[in-house]
Amino acid sequence: MNRRPDPVVSTAQGAVRGLRQGDTRTFLNIPYAAPPRGAGRFAPPQPHEPWDGVRDATVPGPNAPQSARRLGDIDMTPYFGAGWSRGEDYLTVNVFAPAAGGDAGDALPVMVFVHGGGFVAGSTRAALYDGSAFARDGVVLVTLNYRLGIAGFLDVPGAPANRGLLDVVAALRWVRENISAFGGDPRNVTLFGQSAGATIVGGVLATPEAAGLFRRAIVQSGSGLGAFTPEQAARVTRAAAGVLGIEPHVDAFGGIPDERLVEAAAGLTGIDLRTATHRDPLIGLSPFSLVLDTQPAVSVAAGRAADVDLLVGTNAEEGNLYLVPVGKYATSTAADVDEAATRSHADPARLVETYRAARPGASFAELRSAIMGDALFGAGSRALADAHAAHPRSATHAYRFAWRSHALDGELGATHGVELPFVFDLADRPELHGPAALLGPDEAPADLAGRVHETWIRFARTGDPGWDPYDTDRRATMCIDAEWTRVDDPRGRERRAWSTGRGSAADLADGPPRRRRLGRASAVLNGSTALGGRAPGVAGKKGSPGGEQGR
Repeated sequence: MNRRPDPVVSTAQGAVRGLRQGDTRTFLNIPYAAPPRGAGRFAPPQPHEPWDGVRDATVPGPNAPQSARRLGDIDMTPYFGAGWSRGEDYLTVNVFAPAAGGDAGDALPVMVFVHGGGFVAGSTRAALYDGSAFARDGVVLVTLNYRLGIAGFLDVPGAPANRGLLDVVAALRWVRENISAFGGDPRNVTLFGQSAGATIVGGVLATPEAAGLFRRAIVQSGSGLGAFTPEQAARVTRAAAGVLGIEPHVDAFGGIPDERLVEAAAGLTGIDLRTATHRDPLIGLSPFSLVLDTQPAVSVAAGRAADVDLLVGTNAEEGNLYLVPVGKYATSTAADVDEAATRSHADPARLVETYRAARPGASFAELRSAIMGDALFGAGSRALADAHAAHPRSATHAYRFAWRSHALDGELGATHGVELPFVFDLADRPELHGPAALLGPDEAPADLAGRVHETWIRFARTGDPGWDPYDTDRRATMCIDAEWTRVDDPRGRERRAWSTGRGSAADLADGPPRRRRLGRASAVLNGSTALGGRAPGVAGKKGSPGGEQGR
């Protein structure tokens, strides 16, 4: 039997040889920018030098410098990957394309994915980002590495800000120039990302230099309100310089080896980023984010990306990932609920009262997780959707992913990141199943992954995922579970708590939290003394999203 030759594609920098695996052509480790070396780690991305001959694109390459990442009792290796695979030439893309390709008259939609990882971890090497299912279904899928941590996001005097975001824009330029050689349509590009990657996508929406490089965007559990102010970022920069024993300037940082930068980044925890005018949008979970004078949602409201179709959504129990695996969920108390509200909202007592009223019978754990999830992702995603929906030149759609993982004794739930195996149609992978695996010990509903995956592709092809557009009157949202249900304004009472008065999510310049007494809210919540922190009358339905939907 004759073996079909491995595919060779010519790019602007040179030819690359990939793999042919069934109906998919896979090209790994293709440079889109020059290796970031020395002081160049703190400069804008530069074009990669051309190469002679045919470059091997059959094996994974290096990724951005990073620490090994663990999250308590849950195995997140498929999400984060195995850590730092060393090598300087890591500003690269992987391309997954149908074996048949597309001709000039039938070019294929292109989807470009930006991974998450808290701005400090993750890479194209992670198992979750295998794009074979997209190629199988007629999409050219591109995944990319970008600079992380201090090199990517520390706001260093003398260096451009948001260098990791600039990398993503450079990758989009590479796609515009080269993707037709892989069968893709450079006029039909969808930029999508999850978590930190989704927040970066929101930042790219607000970046003038990215205009015209993509037609659609998907923001999965990100935030349009997730950027630090320059004042907040300067605190992190001073702390990093102090750890390294250097002056806070690009010349000093440029001389520090990657190993020390990674070590220093891992030690930058516990910095209080609340200022007289702004709260910490990451509520203390990461010292790195975008650094902007204007939040992406505000820029979008002013007209940025008005011609880009947008799909934006979150998961029903985002906050569980930061509590359940580290043993802080079941032990949650009323004081923990109050503390979560105080970190994230200008009127914490009112916020707690609102969530308690909207979720009758909810446990302390459920309330704490819900407030954290909205502080990190929900409020900022809704603000981005509202901002985008104000412009009629493009469509806005919203979703809420509610399928619950039964990992970690059933408590993990519809948490942060759990939608990714469904988007990539990988929910049957064995490494995703088990008592401590992301999807838990049970099989997912048979058709859920296929349907979610097909919906993302439909949006990339047409700008219409298959349900009513989102507007600020109805706020139509598709709730995705074993059954799919369209709901208008899900959890509207909680949304309004973030979008009105001094707690406005659309305006972060609302000062530090008022020290209003939390006695009344705490008194209501302290009616339970159960180990799991459940309020009276709550039995069964461990970790259920429960409560209000369309109120």
